[in-house]
Amino acid sequence: MNDIRKLAGQTVIYGFGTVVPRFLNYALLTPFYTRILGLEQYGVVTELYAWMVLALVILTYGMETTYFRFAGKKAPAGEVYGTAMISLFTTSAFFLLAISLFLAPVSGFLGYEQHPEYIRLFAWIVAIDAFSAIPFAWLRNNNRPMLFSALKIINVLVTIVMAFFFLWYAPSLAEKGSSWIYKIWNPDFQVGYVFVANLAGSAITLICLLPFIFRLKPVFDRKLLVRMLSYSWPLLIGGMAGSLNEVLDKILLRRLIGGAEGLATVGLYGAGYKVGVLMSLFIQMYRFAAEPFFFEKAGSKDAKETYAVTMKYFVITALILFLGINLYPEAIQVLIGEDFRESLIVVPIISMGYLLLGIFINQSIWYKVDDKTIYGAWITLVGVAVTVAVNVIFVPVFGYIAAAWAHVACYLSMVIVSYFVGLRFYPIKYETGKIVLYIALAVALLFISLLLEGENKFLNAALDTILLLIFFAVTEIRDKFFTLLFKKGQ
Repeated sequence: MNDIRKLAGQTVIYGFGTVVPRFLNYALLTPFYTRILGLEQYGVVTELYAWMVLALVILTYGMETTYFRFAGKKAPAGEVYGTAMISLFTTSAFFLLAISLFLAPVSGFLGYEQHPEYIRLFAWIVAIDAFSAIPFAWLRNNNRPMLFSALKIINVLVTIVMAFFFLWYAPSLAEKGSSWIYKIWNPDFQVGYVFVANLAGSAITLICLLPFIFRLKPVFDRKLLVRMLSYSWPLLIGGMAGSLNEVLDKILLRRLIGGAEGLATVGLYGAGYKVGVLMSLFIQMYRFAAEPFFFEKAGSKDAKETYAVTMKYFVITALILFLGINLYPEAIQVLIGEDFRESLIVVPIISMGYLLLGIFINQSIWYKVDDKTIYGAWITLVGVAVTVAVNVIFVPVFGYIAAAWAHVACYLSMVIVSYFVGLRFYPIKYETGKIVLYIALAVALLFISLLLEGENKFLNAALDTILLLIFFAVTEIRDKFFTLLFKKGQ
């Protein structure tokens, strides 16, 4: 139980570096962008950030997890750090060079031949963030969560300040007749300033990381790199497939619907999706804390028991967040502009999809600690096949709601396959019955809320709070959830 409390504490600390920056993003940037930008313009932002996710997975090629696996265990930590960092620097530099040489065809392929400057900014953001991955991994591996969190918050704060300056303050100065602002601001570059702001945040973060980049003498070991790549390439495939599961819908929507309407649909869906992925904030901060924790625990006799208990309490915590997001729609809808609010219908679906993804992340420990990462790649490719099939078959008929359901179908298929394959290689006795019961209870409570929803918002909130308290009570009675979290360690 002390291990679970330790993991919970680390998760909270990493949450400052994950939830606080993302919360600032959702509380400030998402409402701001969906009120300043139109549907098509926000569609540009949504789609290019989807491509950015894919590019980051390719340019980091599983090196974060590989670093955790190798540092101090399969090779000296300094050599692993230096080899990984030099490798990422080299590939990021080649990526920038390639984009510079082939900017026109790449822009055309992505559908932005009229705005190649977006792609140039996109390339710099991806290259900097990819290179920064290993210094951030070093902070995680050396138990520096507060510094990790502070740097993540700085990144977002710089992005927010720059976005507000170029998209709100500069236009207001121009309206007041300040001619000097035109020396640094172009009114026709509106969407581009979203990427300028992001690039500024990434660049400042990289500067802050320089002491940790140069703190160790860079040692490059070619043979070590070969060993690391042999471990990481299945993670690259799995990571690529996982990212496709997350962002492929935004890319396909534009092409399946077509034209300006397709881009506007991407913008509309992207706004609702942003609210739904509030669940992903918890998933990400949990992963940051859990990954090194799982590897550290792997050699102990009670490892499998710890993994099983961790899964149960993770699901309970995630379901509390699921209900918190979906039982109070009046509070959540302020995160996006009125023109985008019809897309809130996808929020319960997307948040359930991310709950299933979190379950899969917990399950994935069996192939990571057993050095069978190729299975993770194959399982995630199953999810990609489901994602593509659901989007291609149902989006033309049902629109973006089908894209949301594709996430649930994708992650559910991955959880099922991973569970049964894991039983063969690294069996863990999860409390499957309780987990299914808690998920069913949460969905039933949400259904009751929707069924009893009336015109009185205060009455709705009171009813929803009662439903949430029912879930609290059930988890406390059956599993002493809150007792475990708040009981002092022995």
